[in-house]
Amino acid sequence: MHSTASDGALSPQELVELASENGVKLLALTDHDTLSGLDEAAATARQCGIRFVPGVELTCRWNTRVIHLLGLGIDPAHEGWKGYIENLEGLRQARAEKIAKRLVAKKLPEDLLARAQALAGSGQIGRPHFARALIEAGIVSTESEAFDRYLGQGKPGDVKAEWPDMHEAIEQVKASGGFALLAHPTKYNLTFSRLRILVKELGNAGADGFEVAYPGVSQEQIRLLMRMADQHDMYVSAGSDFHTPANRWTHLGRFPQVDTPRQLARVLV
Repeated sequence: MHSTASDGALSPQELVELASENGVKLLALTDHDTLSGLDEAAATARQCGIRFVPGVELTCRWNTRVIHLLGLGIDPAHEGWKGYIENLEGLRQARAEKIAKRLVAKKLPEDLLARAQALAGSGQIGRPHFARALIEAGIVSTESEAFDRYLGQGKPGDVKAEWPDMHEAIEQVKASGGFALLAHPTKYNLTFSRLRILVKELGNAGADGFEVAYPGVSQEQIRLLMRMADQHDMYVSAGSDFHTPANRWTHLGRFPQVDTPRQLARVLV
């Protein structure tokens, strides 16, 4: 789940309180490239009687492709996080400035960066904040339209950054006592042949597994992913990837159910 510490719409406290109302018993906050919401979320989870798992979703590279690595059950106080997160913050800010420059060159409002920064607040700025800024400026009607026209793959706002290699991300998660898992593996526009290569290389690099159940994944894809998990003796995880109540496709606490001994939740509880 994601909060205002990155690109979510709810504060960590609001997120956990809503999760409690929805009957969630085990929750991981996995904001993009930041740990800043974990203390507030953990405190609220204790008040609500929810089992809380500190987490993060790290942006990294596999060869030239950007992927997201989940760190679950990490120790946020681990000394290695400070420098690692500061580097990611710098990369995100530099990318945001490049995105704004490209969009302004396309005759979009010159204050887009300021608008996006204001929407991000003290959280990590990302393309969803630019999408909301475009809505606020009256350029588009929805975030989907913003990505289709300006921010998605191959569009002017599709700016790459020199994210850390996946080996670095895995090492950081493992050094902090966490489990390292590939987030939403079917969302990288990879064929299953390429995905099998990625999963094998993740395992060789020390990753523990990958997500198999999340919004948008099909039952056939889940079956193929579970087969890969068995083949490589890896854990699997599941989650709603919740960002905002306004998204009718993703509801907090809802995702395809998977019953398997490989489920990481069995270890985390």
